[in-house]
Amino acid sequence: MKKIIEGALFGVAVGDALGVPVEFKSRRRIAKDPVTGMRGYGTYDQSPGTWSDDSSLTFCLAEALTSEFDLHTIRQNFVRWYRENFWTPHGEVFDIGITTATAIGNLEGGQEPHKAGPTDEYSNGNGSLMRILPLLFYIRNKPLPERFSITHQVSSITHGHIRSAISCFYYLEFARHLLDGKSKFEAYQCLRDELPAQLQNDLPAQLQNDLPAQTPAPEVFPINPTEIAHFDRLLKGDIHELPVEKISSSGYVIHALEASIWCLLTTDGYAEAVLKAVNLGEDTDTTGAITGGLAGLLYGMDAIPEEWLAVLARREDIEDLAQRVAFSYLHAR
Repeated sequence: MKKIIEGALFGVAVGDALGVPVEFKSRRRIAKDPVTGMRGYGTYDQSPGTWSDDSSLTFCLAEALTSEFDLHTIRQNFVRWYRENFWTPHGEVFDIGITTATAIGNLEGGQEPHKAGPTDEYSNGNGSLMRILPLLFYIRNKPLPERFSITHQVSSITHGHIRSAISCFYYLEFARHLLDGKSKFEAYQCLRDELPAQLQNDLPAQLQNDLPAQTPAPEVFPINPTEIAHFDRLLKGDIHELPVEKISSSGYVIHALEASIWCLLTTDGYAEAVLKAVNLGEDTDTTGAITGGLAGLLYGMDAIPEEWLAVLARREDIEDLAQRVAFSYLHAR
């Protein structure tokens, strides 16, 4: 299990670090000097192998999951990252999204963790999706209603809109299918077959009866059908058949989710997937991180190029974190 968790955590961090130097650059500009390996400086003037807030918050969540699941521990870790440089690559925070910053302010003001994230439609950046992957190892074997409810709560610490929660749930369900041994196309088809009915029918009914008493049901049901329609290109189409011109890589959560699935389905290895993600331009670190997490699960730790790992910030600390998450997972089963 440690190797699997390493694949996920390093998958996120390496994809993130590949994208940091070219964040905000357009696809056309990157095409003139495409990313082919780990480079440094650029947008944030950081050394090669430096990851951003995407990985920092991923590691903050993973750190919280090394002990008993508690939203307040996750909250504390996020605040510690922002105020005390906890789980930063080099002892400073150099990037944070507007919605995440707002939510951390709410947390510091005493707001309950699962109510801290802004809930307006315009607060649907990719800031909860980029950090959600470690939750897979806590919810993997739980029933459907608990998986959704817990995902919604953890997303809502920074991003409270239902669209962000569904994006995180889709991503974690895709990852769960990969962890269960399905191919990437089998995972994709399973979600097309299962998720629409789950969101429209199964979850509203089951959440009323099947959640443990201590687990609050999300106050979002029934889900407006127009919200589910935002996921049509994933749930009704064949996104891997779209040309690159139809794939956006902005910071909007739907774009980030679509781009990551598209990159995974149109490539055949870890390096190819994350490089394709980063070279899409715009929100390069996050697209790289989200794609990299799934690719790390799918292809495994050994598929991540050693020359990229060799320069990655805090490699030994990430290995230790993976060991502790694995220990917690195995003893919680």
